[in-house]
Amino acid sequence: MSPLDFSVEELDKLLDLANDIEAHPEKYAHKCDGKKLATCFYEPSTRTRLSFEAAMLNLGGSVLGFHSADSSSASKGESVSDTIRVISCYADICAMRHPKEGAPLVASEKSRIPVINAGDGGHQHPTQTLADLLTIRSIKGRLNNITIGFCGDLKFGRTVHSLINALIRYDNVKIVLISPEELKVPDYVRDDVLRANNIEFKEVEKLEDAMGELDVLYMTRVQKERFFNEEDYVRLKDFYILTKEKMELAKDDMIVLHPLPRVNEISVDVDDDPRACYFRQAQYAVYVRMALILTLLGLAED
Repeated sequence: MSPLDFSVEELDKLLDLANDIEAHPEKYAHKCDGKKLATCFYEPSTRTRLSFEAAMLNLGGSVLGFHSADSSSASKGESVSDTIRVISCYADICAMRHPKEGAPLVASEKSRIPVINAGDGGHQHPTQTLADLLTIRSIKGRLNNITIGFCGDLKFGRTVHSLINALIRYDNVKIVLISPEELKVPDYVRDDVLRANNIEFKEVEKLEDAMGELDVLYMTRVQKERFFNEEDYVRLKDFYILTKEKMELAKDDMIVLHPLPRVNEISVDVDDDPRACYFRQAQYAVYVRMALILTLLGLAED
């Protein structure tokens, strides 16, 4: 399951459902009575796993599963294909995170129940992208006619690549890529996604050079281990720490997003700024996962 599997119309319908869940939670409190979600997490996760569990419990369903490969039969050598065949006997829907790219796709091909990709290696994190889209649309009121800046690790950041792929389907989206040379977006994103779709974009190195034009700032972590030498890291790391002073350069209605976890790339004194929306983003993730569970179980229209 990728956001690109949905048409723009289907995506809007899913986001509309998530907004209705936010506005009328009581209406959905028993939609999944008697239904079970299996959380098959082959690598550790805090936010994503708990968010899926909260989503199912909010819908009146129940949850079973495992939270690491060590606590599953994978430690005995069982294949993903066999695991999902067994899980299909126990649950109505599955959320799977796996370190191997494509593992949830393989599982979905062998499964008798819907399988949601909850992150596969460095490949995709599609439900995070849905949460990002819902957050932007709910707060800004639109997904078109926006200028969005992506800041930090744009080379390895799977959330960045997924969100760029999703946003370019909307009209008049301008993209500003803010990163050190070492962590620029890969050529395939620049050429096969942005240029191939005639998307207006530019690349800058300093955060300050972009702040004034952004409607949305999407922060990510600059990881020390991505640099070839420590001098380059030390020289560049402060460029990518969002502070109160840098926020003064931004529009009054710009919003700041971050997929979390945060380390030090957003100063804690920014948290009190009404434009800091990363914790609201975590809440929107629950609503969109509730909407996705309902849609995949065929319960959205009931």
